[in-house]
Amino acid sequence: MSKPTIVLVHGAWADASSWNAVATELQGQGYTVLAPTNLLRSVSIDAPYISSFLAQQTSGPVVLVGHSYGGFVITNAATENVKALVYVDAFIPDEGEFVFQILGGSGSAFDIPDPSVVFDIGGYPGSPEGDAEAFLKPDTVHTSFAQDLPEADRWLIAAGQRPITLAANTTPSGPPAWKNLPSWAVIGTEDKVIPPATQRSMAERAGATISEAPGSHVSMVSHPQVTIDAILAAANA
Repeated sequence: MSKPTIVLVHGAWADASSWNAVATELQGQGYTVLAPTNLLRSVSIDAPYISSFLAQQTSGPVVLVGHSYGGFVITNAATENVKALVYVDAFIPDEGEFVFQILGGSGSAFDIPDPSVVFDIGGYPGSPEGDAEAFLKPDTVHTSFAQDLPEADRWLIAAGQRPITLAANTTPSGPPAWKNLPSWAVIGTEDKVIPPATQRSMAERAGATISEAPGSHVSMVSHPQVTIDAILAAANA
């Protein structure tokens, strides 16, 4: 059997480079790896974009991988050739759920009365009325988002982050692909964005095969082997 294509979907405040360590190892093992841009606008825009990418850029089986908000997107973007889903420090929503709802009461560093403590929020051209983009404050990157990375890497994240819209965090999910596809979940045990207990609850509900990484919200950067192993397990299942 030919190897499936691995498609890696990044989350908020990130881009495809967040997958570099994972992609390099998988490519070295002979896999075709693609890491498309996640638009970070809302699931009603982002999921169709990824679905279109899959339809145009892949043939044969696909393992679809999502980090953080990327998990929200892959839940809604899986096409017929997707054979498995892998969630990394990610949202695994059920139909009707949205990001802020999932984080509410979770103990997340982002579940606070005044969002301006952790985000810099501003408008953007062409935005729907009331929408805005949220950037992470540098201190948030250092203390809550990527606290286990070297300081120089944290500053690079703060400098190059791609913002997510407020609409992306308030748009509800559609019917979840995990109800029909086998799933794997990597849980960062030091994740302060999506607390481990919240990740585990979603993963168990989805029937996912769970593994743990002793890392932050970007455990695929700090401890890439755990994510690599989960993707390989999905690819070989």
